[in-house]
Amino acid sequence: MNQERLMKVLLSPIVSEKTARLGDQASQYGFRVMTDANKHEIARAVELMFDVQVEGVQVLNVKGKEKRFGKRLGKRNDWRKAYVRLKPGHDIDFGGGA
Repeated sequence: MNQERLMKVLLSPIVSEKTARLGDQASQYGFRVMTDANKHEIARAVELMFDVQVEGVQVLNVKGKEKRFGKRLGKRNDWRKAYVRLKPGHDIDFGGGA
């Protein structure tokens, strides 16, 4: 795995009430990731970008919803998300505050 690939694996953090609760209680954070990324790549990417140690990764595929656009049926894209658990004593601050 080269660093260029690892920099592209994480697409965005998932910021919601559920992930905020997971971050506080279980030191677990959610990310939207590339559809072809595996657990090892996701763990290495988080360690590289946030300078933390990863304990475990859970990955799930989210199926795109079928939506109607006027008279036509359409479908949103499928995507993948990962929940990353950090080792005790490590933390990610998305707010960037002091």
